Amino acid sequence: MSEDLSGIPTDELIQNMHDDLYDGVVDGVAAGTNELLRRGLTPSEVMNQALVGGMDIVGVDFRDGILFVPEVLMAAKAMKSGMEILRPLLANTGAEQIGTMIIGTVKGDIHDIGKNLVAMMMEGAGFKVVNLGINCDADKFLEAYREHQPEILGMSALLTTTMPYMDTVIKRFKEEGLRDKVIVLVGGAPLNAAFAEEIEADAYCRDAAVAVETAKKLIAIRRGH
Repeated sequence: MSEDLSGIPTDELIQNMHDDLYDGVVDGVAAGTNELLRRGLTPSEVMNQALVGGMDIVGVDFRDGILFVPEVLMAAKAMKSGMEILRPLLANTGAEQIGTMIIGTVKGDIHDIGKNLVAMMMEGAGFKVVNLGINCDADKFLEAYREHQPEILGMSALLTTTMPYMDTVIKRFKEEGLRDKVIVLVGGAPLNAAFAEEIEADAYCRDAAVAVETAKKLIAIRRGH
């Protein structure tokens, strides 16, 4: 496959990878990633120009209702094929990541499509994401916080009955003196901005695209950029 790619100019190849990402072509993204590395682009350049650049387009079209969840999941899967190649290389070069996020569905709730979509889109935007899975209690979030020292804590709930548990987690973070150290983003179908405000989360995110935009914005504010 690489013979087909070797004659394509680099900027055109990056554009092709954006298209492959958009269309969820896993092999195309993996082959393009390897080819760009072979040409001497750094892992960070490949990630930012080809993968993050492509996922940005996916994010905008998802937000605008042009793409839907199944297509975004396919794009995220294609992005993962590139990230799997880059991740060990990025770790070796100590590449600057935007930040770290821990994310989980709260206790009593086992829905994870929306949460996984947010995790994939955040990774696509250059964040390190620690996905804690479903049915996460406050201890699990606290343990993950202590281990990974993330800038962002993401919580998801799809049931009205499990929404209040987000409040429990935030209160626990307050008790431990950690609430001010982390940006709390919440999401899920029954939530809204008023609920997020009530439990003193930093923001309610309607969908994965909004979560990425909000995370970038709040981290920039926090770092004083």
